[in-house]
Amino acid sequence: MLIYGEDTRWTPAADRYDKMPYRRLGQSGLKLPAISLGLWHNFGDDKPLQSQKEILRRAFDLGVTHFDLANNYGPPNGSAEVNFGRILREDFAGLRQELVISSKAGWDMWPGPYGFGGSRKYLLDSLDQSLERMGLDRVDIFYHHRPDPETPLEETMGALDHIVRSGRAGYVGISSYSADLTARAQQIMRGLGTPLIIHQPSYSMLNRWVETPSSNSMGPAHGKNLVQTLTDHGMGSIVFTPLAQGMLTDKYLDGVPEDSRAAASKSLNPEWLSDQNIEHIRGLNEIAQARGQSLAQMAIAWTLREQDGGQVTSALVGASKVSQIEDSVAAVENLEFSAEELARIDELAVDAGVNIWSAATESTD
Repeated sequence: MLIYGEDTRWTPAADRYDKMPYRRLGQSGLKLPAISLGLWHNFGDDKPLQSQKEILRRAFDLGVTHFDLANNYGPPNGSAEVNFGRILREDFAGLRQELVISSKAGWDMWPGPYGFGGSRKYLLDSLDQSLERMGLDRVDIFYHHRPDPETPLEETMGALDHIVRSGRAGYVGISSYSADLTARAQQIMRGLGTPLIIHQPSYSMLNRWVETPSSNSMGPAHGKNLVQTLTDHGMGSIVFTPLAQGMLTDKYLDGVPEDSRAAASKSLNPEWLSDQNIEHIRGLNEIAQARGQSLAQMAIAWTLREQDGGQVTSALVGASKVSQIEDSVAAVENLEFSAEELARIDELAVDAGVNIWSAATESTD
């Protein structure tokens, strides 16, 4: 038995697949766990490697088979992939076939005109570096991390097609694309013979843009929202920030703790913690308590609910300690919502101005 906190030899739990639901990703043959672990925070050089090991080990023991990275995760940029690669070699040797590993490129990575965006050069160079950092010959999923209005969509999608055909990735996807741009991108990829299988949008009870219909009824999405568009085009989804950068937890119900993201202004703007938003969060917390869940568990479960037009495949969570991944995974123990609960949640789950990726979702001609 592994005692977390001690650097002992780890043996994966024999019952790791018993409780976690695995959902098919769109029309592909790939399945993802309902809960996936993102390495955006807490896996850079500013965190102890031992704590990173403990989180990844415990996640896998709980059935979390999907680990999500990007070229610029850290700090510094690239360090999360370096640290993950080391842990993969030291702790997960012989388990690669049981893991789904993803990475991305699109945001700023290195200086100069070739270290960001959606050009073929940037995407190929960046993925080659990511593979080297992790010590892999391929990733399972590679994403374009955000739309690039300065690069033709055909070039970006052509690069993703080439990445699969060259063996660098098993599947490809996109992140933060609008419904119309997603439909256009999928049309291109189906023509190339390498369909997109996944979209990674931000989504939470305080950031519901994926439910908003496209304003252009004549556009490629025909006025449908992103969830409906993904279903129409055979794509699955994995949502990031389901906890709204930590707002949908009990951490901020009584003020801003000194060790919190808000106090450090780290991806959570203290201005978001307005009196109105906190009042809504307290109301949501009361609903969660009545369901026998923590607020975080209910927030995750809510993103995974069935919707008009489709369902989210997986919720991407972060963790700075073992107890947080345990709490998040426990959300799968109650994924059902009554009509009354959903109606009460809708009264409180309103936009809180937390979508800092909103500019990236705009369609480009």
